[in-house]
Amino acid sequence: MINRLISRVFYGSMVMLGVVVIVFFLFQGFGDPARLIMGQRADAGTLNNIRKDLNLDKPKWKQFLYYLNDVSPISIYTETEINEKNISCLELGGKTKLVLKFPYLRRSYQTRKQVWSMLMDALPGTIILAFLAMFIATISGIALGILAAVKKDTWMDSTAIFTSVLGISAPSFFMSIVIAYVFGFVLNQYTGLQMTGSLFDTDPFSGRQWQLRNAILPAITLGIRPMAIIAQLTRGSMLDILNQDYIRTAYAKGLSQKQVVLKHALRNALNPVITAITGWFAELLAGAFFVEYIFGWKGIGKITVEALAKLDFPVVMGSVLVTSFFFISINILADWLYRVVDPRLRP
Repeated sequence: MINRLISRVFYGSMVMLGVVVIVFFLFQGFGDPARLIMGQRADAGTLNNIRKDLNLDKPKWKQFLYYLNDVSPISIYTETEINEKNISCLELGGKTKLVLKFPYLRRSYQTRKQVWSMLMDALPGTIILAFLAMFIATISGIALGILAAVKKDTWMDSTAIFTSVLGISAPSFFMSIVIAYVFGFVLNQYTGLQMTGSLFDTDPFSGRQWQLRNAILPAITLGIRPMAIIAQLTRGSMLDILNQDYIRTAYAKGLSQKQVVLKHALRNALNPVITAITGWFAELLAGAFFVEYIFGWKGIGKITVEALAKLDFPVVMGSVLVTSFFFISINILADWLYRVVDPRLRP
């Protein structure tokens, strides 16, 4: 078990390295960073100083090594570089130090804030939204799938299948607009929900306040498609399991349908469902870009869309790296969950 975990972490690290390479070279040549920072009216001397400060006067391979050193959790810096970049770290060594740190993702072209701080400030909103969306999708999807399998070839089965197909077919950006308009505007007096809003609202008298209700509409919107897929996977897997010999044996022993379905069939049918849950959760953490943007929900997706509009590439690059890390980590977690749920996969 430990050897497999180490192997998965190693391969995950290699994938992460590949993402770093792709992100760095993909964003080369998109405008002049010095111009994006200072604007079109900056003098040549200032632009040259900024290019030198950003290592843009170095060859591409050397720029990549500098970037890799910045984003790596283990880096080599001088005392001057640590102070200039304002890096919080554990320092080991003399003048040139071996540094243990969070990734340094450079600074925003527009705000000059550290990209890591900007993303970490937005991350709680994305995590909470993803958790709520997957909770809604998992509970409703598994319930629909079980109902459809147990009531196969009835109107309940047909309704569940129709609902799941409708959910898969509806684009998230379209559903965002419809749900925001209907429940946040037309039915606002009944629902009490707003079309837009974030995790925190600032009140001039009471200060910063939690506004978790603002997450309801975007969470439902994000949960529609994964719910549909989880429902179909649960139904298909349950139908296969319910035809197994040990299920018939359980019925023959006098167990009720509820005991057979929930204790025997469901647990063994969850492997493909776990794949869908972890995959979609990783995707939601990777940024529900348009949903967050439409609902005005402060998260990584919203920040990334705004950064793209302003050509703020360090923010976009940092967002891709952070979300890729979450995607890889959750897939490693999924591999471990398979062995927890299904004893047949344990060594």
